[in-house]
Amino acid sequence: MKKYTIKNIAELAGVSKGTVDRVIHKRGKVSKKALEKVNAVLNEIDYKPNLLARSLKKTKEYHICVVLPDFNKDPFWRPCFEGIEAAVDEFASFGIFIEPFFFYPNDVNSFIEINNKVLELSPDAVLLAPLFYKETVDIVNNYALANIIVSKFNNQLETEKTKNFVGQDLFKSGRIAASLLKMIITKKAAIAIIHIDEDYNNSIHMQEKEKGFRHYFNELESSNYVIDTYNSKQTELENNLNNILIASSSVEAVFVTTSKVYKVAEYIKEKNLKNVKLIGYDLLDENIEYLNDGIINFLIHQNPKKQVYLGLSYLADYFLFDKEIPAKSLLPIDIITSENLETYL
Repeated sequence: MKKYTIKNIAELAGVSKGTVDRVIHKRGKVSKKALEKVNAVLNEIDYKPNLLARSLKKTKEYHICVVLPDFNKDPFWRPCFEGIEAAVDEFASFGIFIEPFFFYPNDVNSFIEINNKVLELSPDAVLLAPLFYKETVDIVNNYALANIIVSKFNNQLETEKTKNFVGQDLFKSGRIAASLLKMIITKKAAIAIIHIDEDYNNSIHMQEKEKGFRHYFNELESSNYVIDTYNSKQTELENNLNNILIASSSVEAVFVTTSKVYKVAEYIKEKNLKNVKLIGYDLLDENIEYLNDGIINFLIHQNPKKQVYLGLSYLADYFLFDKEIPAKSLLPIDIITSENLETYL
């Protein structure tokens, strides 16, 4: 007998997964038309609630909110949303209600506003992408005062008031990026570190990657590499790259600390700068294209989908089975080249 997930039922009924979840668990408001559609599908497939889930109904239902950037504005976050969908399919029948909330990337006010909205809902837990260091510290304190559990993903933020971090060791990630570039550049080469679109002083993930990168080269016995850091908005990137790569033609390599490495690759291809080596992050379609073209030499895969799914799994297991949540869950730092790319897709 086929096992139907909430996603399957939603597709068959032509409604959202949230609507199906509300019908199955009899919570929240659902229109009469939507209720009829869902019930028709449930009757047709002879849907029966998970027996373990039914046995857990004597416990309370749990509400977990996920706060992350809008993937329609920055495609890096789309796999994170897919991780949320996977967790919803896995845990909805156990009485775990998972709800995403999106803020505008690089917009501190939007980040604060969305978290305040979540705070008013008084969920049992929040899984948070803490992009803005200073604001996150205040927000986490507010959640703690309201007895709301906070876990975080993607961005390391050292604070005692969060339960868990799922992601990579960003310092080591920077070191790995440096070691990869060292293998393909000449001694004493000039290297550019480029941070795109974010406030470096308020972005721990950028700082940690840069620290690791510089630490690797500083440790070398004959470290005569020239490393300069540049911060750039996307709108100003072309002009800045003219100054970095054209006016100063000695730059041999570029390390982009985010998934927007394709923006630099686009420029390198347009200007036909064949001698510039390039490394960045994440399996965005644009990045994959330039990796296959040989313009991007390496990508570091951060596995954002798994980060979110694991973070939600730890919280669900904690609520349902009293499983202890690990303080830190570090994922492997995967190095992607055009040769092994296919195995990751």
